[in-house]
Amino acid sequence: MTFHQPNKDKAAQFGNRNNALLSIVVPVFNEEDAVGIFLREMEAVLATCRKIIGGEALTEIVFVDDGSTDQTIARILAHEGCGSIIRIVKLSRNFGKDPALAAGLVHAHGHAVVPMDVDLQDPPEILPRMVAAWISGEKVVNAVREDRGSDTWLKRHSAGTFYNVYNRISSYPLQPNVGDFRLLDREVVDILNSMPERIRFMKGLFSWLGFQPFNIEYQRQARSAGTTKWNFWSLWNFAIDGITASSTLPLRVWSYVGGGVAIIALIYSIFLFMRTLIYGVDVPGYSSLMVVLLTIGAVNMIALGIIGEYVGRIAIEVRQRPLYVVEDEQTAHERSLCTRNANGN
Repeated sequence: MTFHQPNKDKAAQFGNRNNALLSIVVPVFNEEDAVGIFLREMEAVLATCRKIIGGEALTEIVFVDDGSTDQTIARILAHEGCGSIIRIVKLSRNFGKDPALAAGLVHAHGHAVVPMDVDLQDPPEILPRMVAAWISGEKVVNAVREDRGSDTWLKRHSAGTFYNVYNRISSYPLQPNVGDFRLLDREVVDILNSMPERIRFMKGLFSWLGFQPFNIEYQRQARSAGTTKWNFWSLWNFAIDGITASSTLPLRVWSYVGGGVAIIALIYSIFLFMRTLIYGVDVPGYSSLMVVLLTIGAVNMIALGIIGEYVGRIAIEVRQRPLYVVEDEQTAHERSLCTRNANGN
């Protein structure tokens, strides 16, 4: 396996830290079939990561249970593998993936933090390359999907459309084909945790930070087990949240739309006035009147709907309610001394 070549000056600052900790943050919701497979796949990969970091490096996996109603937590607790600290942050209900991810970032203790999905579509095998890049001094390491063949046609095209629309209207565009799977230095995580937004669009926040990322390409895999919890409606709402959280252009554009409609109305009024002066009073047409009324009414309703989206988000922000509620937090497994000696770390 070929790793990112370290920059020696940066490596002197970042590399070989005694007791360095790598945190893996995994939001889960009804993933009882996937968590066991995920933990088995992660054991050898995280052992490699500890060797790359060097010294007395440790790794932890922080599962954020987002209101699961199945045996997800029980399966995590029943896992007998060792090598990493396994912690569970249980939320009081289902708050959504981005709030769960935010909770994981707050509760992760690592010098470097990697958000991951439990379904293994983001392959753990590239984690050592990400860690090697971090050791060389990179603060953000993005995992870029070079092929989304495992996704459905609808998901691929809807994702492409969203990225195109978002990047056209946002001041801080998203890098296409980059999800939540990335490595973040502790400095970056601390900045993210200090942001007070209640409506979280994590990809937009990652982009807003502005750190120059180091990119690693990978092939996106099919799910290891279970089914996706994202349907068309949840993806649509996710896209609306992302656009309204990152740009005010949808509000600003209605000033131009209103100005354009006003100019058209003025021109049409002048036309009617001149026609009346030349040809006399004309019997008004019902059809043309209804077309004008319906057009103006539709424009007003669309504008009010967009304004309502922003006003609703303002109302949520000013309430200052917590982004999530933690019901319980526990450590499922500590890294054992026998594992430390066996791995030679």
